[in-house]
Amino acid sequence: RILTSCQIAKDQNASYRLGPELELCGYGCEDHFLEQDTFDHCWESLVRLLDEGASDGLVCDFGMPVLHGGVRYNCRVICYNRRVLLIRPKTAMADNGNYREGRYFTAYTAPTGGGGSERHLLPTNFANKFGQRDAPFGLHYITCADGTTIGCESCEELWTPQSSHIDLALRGVEIIGNGSGSHHELRKLSTRMELMINATRKCGGVYLYSNQRGCDGSRTYYDGCAMIVVNGRIVAQAPQFDVQDVHVVTATVDLDDVRSYRASQPSFGIQAARLATEEGSGGGASNGLLCDDIHLVFDPLDVSLSGKNRPKVAEEDLSLQIAAPEEECCLGPACWLWDFLRRSGAAGFFLPLSGGADSSSVAAIVAVMCILVTKAARDDPEGNVAQDCRRVCRQDENSLWVPATPQEMGNHVLHTTFMGTDNSSEVTKSRAKRLGDAIGSYHLSIKIDLMVSAVLQVFQLATGHMPRFLSRGGTMSEDLALQNIQARLRMVTAYLMAQLLPWVRGRSGFLLVLGSANVDEGLRGYMTKYDCSSADLNPIGAISKGDLKRMLLFLSKKYPDFDVLAEIANAPPTAELRPIDAATATAEAGHSQTDEDDMGMTYEELGYFGRLRKISRCGPVSMFRKLLVTWSHLSPSEVASKVKRFFYYYSLNRHKMTTITPAYHAEAYSPDDNRFDLRQFLYNTKWTRQFAVIDDIVAQHPETDKDKND
Repeated sequence: RILTSCQIAKDQNASYRLGPELELCGYGCEDHFLEQDTFDHCWESLVRLLDEGASDGLVCDFGMPVLHGGVRYNCRVICYNRRVLLIRPKTAMADNGNYREGRYFTAYTAPTGGGGSERHLLPTNFANKFGQRDAPFGLHYITCADGTTIGCESCEELWTPQSSHIDLALRGVEIIGNGSGSHHELRKLSTRMELMINATRKCGGVYLYSNQRGCDGSRTYYDGCAMIVVNGRIVAQAPQFDVQDVHVVTATVDLDDVRSYRASQPSFGIQAARLATEEGSGGGASNGLLCDDIHLVFDPLDVSLSGKNRPKVAEEDLSLQIAAPEEECCLGPACWLWDFLRRSGAAGFFLPLSGGADSSSVAAIVAVMCILVTKAARDDPEGNVAQDCRRVCRQDENSLWVPATPQEMGNHVLHTTFMGTDNSSEVTKSRAKRLGDAIGSYHLSIKIDLMVSAVLQVFQLATGHMPRFLSRGGTMSEDLALQNIQARLRMVTAYLMAQLLPWVRGRSGFLLVLGSANVDEGLRGYMTKYDCSSADLNPIGAISKGDLKRMLLFLSKKYPDFDVLAEIANAPPTAELRPIDAATATAEAGHSQTDEDDMGMTYEELGYFGRLRKISRCGPVSMFRKLLVTWSHLSPSEVASKVKRFFYYYSLNRHKMTTITPAYHAEAYSPDDNRFDLRQFLYNTKWTRQFAVIDDIVAQHPETDKDKND
């Protein structure tokens, strides 16, 4: 893929190519960064790239880890004509959320004295191949023979208060490349993009941004969106989501525009002159390296560039292309699922489809995946996407077969089953069937009452007791046990189907089981441990119920064949694990049991709790104080009751997050205990100190006295 990107760049007459952060090994190597093999293999890959001509006539800015002086660094390696010009280490590590860079790398600090210059001894295989023994290592920038200057800013450095681009701009660097490893998160792209736009709007310059694309074998999806910005204007942007592995955007820019832009700002000139004066003629740690054999610019008067060979300067301002949240919810997970499917060797997916919003959202995301892949395959039947599609669908890989429609692909890769019981409604069964038909999935409708009955009979034989639902004279413990056994047997049935359905259909391979628990249910613990929330992958595990419903409505409008999604989105969520009470069942839900009644809180309230707990880092007391203002329509005692109820159930069910299915990371308040939300799972559910403080605040609040008087 790296070599392909270099070739595309050359085909488009580019003179400088920027790649993503740690592209030679992949950003998500995690603890493999602790292995020497990873570093050795990166150098082997770099040798191969240069040997195959990647950098011939093209300045290539690669991302890779480098072991320097016994210390691991996250570096940019700039090459030209099979020679390493500069190794530039990263100075700020990303260590929040999903990022653990400080575990693997050290933030570089330039040595004092000597202009901050170091030399890195290149590996023997590189030296033997290209005759280069060492290369500059440090916070330098490249000065070309034509006076053009190129500097580096690596991912997290853009987000720091003293960003690298500020210093580079004041030193006169015109082109700044940012190789990044930034994963998708709902509503995050605009923040990321605005930082780059504002960086050049304030300092001037040409800013290139290259980001990883695709799944790196874990819960995150890197959403590409490579971009070129000139003086605050977007002149090129790649799509955020796509099933293609490689996207290259190019632009021809007039560097005189950069120089004129900076010179027109007196305040910029004052600070640049001050920096030069303070450092004197000796320069500083960030000084230029002269490369007198590199010419990046072209002369528009050069007669050899006549006609189509003369690049056109990018003068048109592009508007920032950002997907709406409801589009992000389907496009990001769809691309993530495609990467898992094609790389795992699986023959497709199996999904327990209940006809509710969550499982229907997962089915809809797979449908979007089929739409994206089918279009890409039909556009280029000989391309990589088409080849992967033939392999996944178990078609002749030497043929040019591609699916005629997304539904045809859906029938190959998606297997859905409605697993009903006597407690299930005909309404949800019908919705599941209609959605399966619209998507084209291989769909079954079955009842699992025989399995439930068999397990309960075994229990009765062992104990002499038969549990009953609460509505039929049983206790709450009996009621929950009866609900849970239905849910857990669905998980057992799902894995049986996933192993055997390909055999039933006369095909080879296995199916990946998809889960469908949303982020709010994980936060509240409103799920049965080892039920259908237990699966191989969960594309909606970090997406809220509200966002999922908006996604379903969006898809029902965009794709008329999916009109059943609007009906599903507007139906009250129900688990359908208790007997139906005809007196209270509604036509919309088809059942008398609803999720929000069971949870004792709404999904909207769960969204507030989740964002305050994780994003705003609130404990019970600080959350109560904030909601006291936000929920001013409620009395202090009502707010206190809701906060206490949330923290009680959150702490009671936190253990469920230790076994949660790997989920696509989409929301900043995801409760995923495995990588993202690192907290204990054994709590004192009474929160004695915290709840006592809340009670004191309620007692002393003026509105409490008013309520008493009323």
